[in-house]
Order: sequence, then structure tokens, then C-alpha cells
Amino acid sequence: MNSEQLERMRRGAGFVAALDQSGGSTPKALRLYGVPEDSWASEAEMFDLVHEMRTRIMTSPVFTSERILAAILFEMTMDREVEGRPTADYLWDVKGIVPILKVDKGLQDEEHGARLMKPMPDLDALLARAVDKHIFGTKMRSVILLPGAGVAAVAAQQFEVARRIIASGLVPIIEPEIDIHSPQKREAEVELKEALHAGLDTLGPDDLVMFKLTPPEEDDFYADLVAHPNVVRVVFLSGGYSREEANARLARNHGVVASFSRALTEGLSAQQSDEEFDAMLDASIRSIAEASAT
Repeated sequence: MNSEQLERMRRGAGFVAALDQSGGSTPKALRLYGVPEDSWASEAEMFDLVHEMRTRIMTSPVFTSERILAAILFEMTMDREVEGRPTADYLWDVKGIVPILKVDKGLQDEEHGARLMKPMPDLDALLARAVDKHIFGTKMRSVILLPGAGVAAVAAQQFEVARRIIASGLVPIIEPEIDIHSPQKREAEVELKEALHAGLDTLGPDDLVMFKLTPPEEDDFYADLVAHPNVVRVVFLSGGYSREEANARLARNHGVVASFSRALTEGLSAQQSDEEFDAMLDASIRSIAEASAT
């Protein structure tokens, strides 16, 4: 583990940029960026286009370590290059931004009010490649729709995989997203926090994790997780809230920073000139960084 990156993730200012749309969400991300689905004839061409979009973001002069702590990458982005360097090396060596890799393979169907992660049969090989590519940590997402048995199942699965990731030398981001439209969101949050504490109790004193959580209904609800010795950082997802609403909720929770995806790229377009693109990205980054600085 890179101790300089660890220190930056623990105490650095800024937020985590989520640039990890996978195959299922890539067409929507490109469509929002102004690239219609008839612009590619194959999946390979689609991924070329989304890499161009991500490269444009990462190489922008406004995408700097002053306001960006880390960037979460899709596997194919990790395997590609930016300006002639492997993406993770470009982020850290050129920009001073910590590289993180999305490792989950998507969600299973809903059961007991939750959607667990699909099996990851190639996880160990992927983690070995991530270490070789100088990745600092990982991210994996589950979704909770209702309180109940599904909450405990999500937490148990997340920590089971997290312990394997820790053993590989990487720091996992555990992401048990609670659906913002859940009719029992507050009750699910209470159960989730209890389950996350139970998971933390299974870790050794030197085992480190991060959490990526849905902004809670009660401000500073996760303050005890922020202060926990095994927790490097707690970040919030935008979860379908508008950037304005996500920023407002984030700003009311102290010690937490953003990890926004759609809310980061809102308003960016392939048709914009570099000046227009950089100005829009700068405004997005500024608003998210300010909300993260509380």
C-alpha cells in the first residue's frame, strides 16, 4: 500500500470522482454526454467513446488534486492509457489523484428487499492486476430497498469480499447504497449502521476500509463511522439526487466527502468546446468540493 496515498485519502481535501460507469450504464452516460447510441457499431467502439469522455475529464486543467482526492475507474479504464501512461499512473504521477478500481460485476435480482452483488469468480486475478497497475483501493456496490433481512445479507457479503481485498493489499470501499426512494429509508439506515459496526468488529486492528453511503435522513448520522479507527474515509454517493440536493445533504454531514458520478458530469457535452467543457466541469467540481469541505 502506498503510504502517501493512504495519508491523502485519510486527511486530504476534496472529493472522490466516480468515473466507473460499466457496460450496463455506459450507453446512458454517453447519451447524457451528447453521444447517441447510433454513434457506435460494437461494444469495443462504445468503450472507445467512453474512454475519450473520461480522458477529456481527467486531462482537463480543472481536474486537479486541489479538489479531487481520488478517481474510481472501470476495469477497462484501468487497462487503458491516458497521454501514453497507464491510467492509474497518469492519475497519481501527473495529477496527484489516488486511483481506485470498481471490482463488482453488477447486481443480483432483488431478494428480501435488497440486491446483492453478483458472484465475482475472477476477483483474485483482478486484484492481482490492480496491484500491478498501482491501484490503491477498490469499490463494490450493493443496493438496499427496504429494511429487513436483506440489510444484514448485504453487509455480510460486502465484508466477506472486503476481507479478501484487504488481504491483497488494497483498501476496499464498501458501498451498500440505500435507494433514495425507499419508503422506509430511515429505518433501513438504522439497520445498516448496526450491520456495518458488526462488520467492522470482524476486522483486525490494522485492516482498513472506506464506506460509500447514501446521504442519510438525519444529519451526521454516520459520524461514529467517520471516527472509527478502521475507517479511512466515509464518502457519499449522489444516488439520483440532483447535484444541488446532493451537495446540500453532503454539506450538512461533517467529515464526509462526495463520491459523485452522474452529479459530477451533469451538463458536460461532447459538443462543447474545450473552453465550455472546462468551465462546466470547473463549476461542478467547485460546488462538490465546497460541499465536501464541512
